[in-house]
Amino acid sequence: TRRESTMNLALWIVTGLLVAGYLAGGVGMLVMSKKRFRALGEAVHYVDHFSAGFIKMIGALKLLAVAGLLLPPALDTAPMVVPLAALGLVLLMTGATTVRIIRREWRNALGDLVFFTLAAFVAWGRVWAEPFGG
Repeated sequence: TRRESTMNLALWIVTGLLVAGYLAGGVGMLVMSKKRFRALGEAVHYVDHFSAGFIKMIGALKLLAVAGLLLPPALDTAPMVVPLAALGLVLLMTGATTVRIIRREWRNALGDLVFFTLAAFVAWGRVWAEPFGG
């Protein structure tokens, strides 16, 4: 139906936004030193509170989530991986928002909540509204 087609399109657009954001952030966290990553701007000064290894781990988790959002539909397999990857991003952004609140970075916390909401939309949408293969 047209409603299902519109929902599927919306889910793909949001998934694309998530992939773009987390791919860039994940690669940056993995390939840059902590010092160089911090130099990207004030919004990433939260790295001061974490070890370089922890930052690399978060980068790897972001890239795993990107793979989980893209590979199952591309390979037409394991459709439940997509909402699970999105749920993983919800959990990641819960932690990120908590750090922002502790640091009193209200504007950045709002940005993190936007990504939280987008990931939650994909998790919900790919389970109940417009699941793959269903």
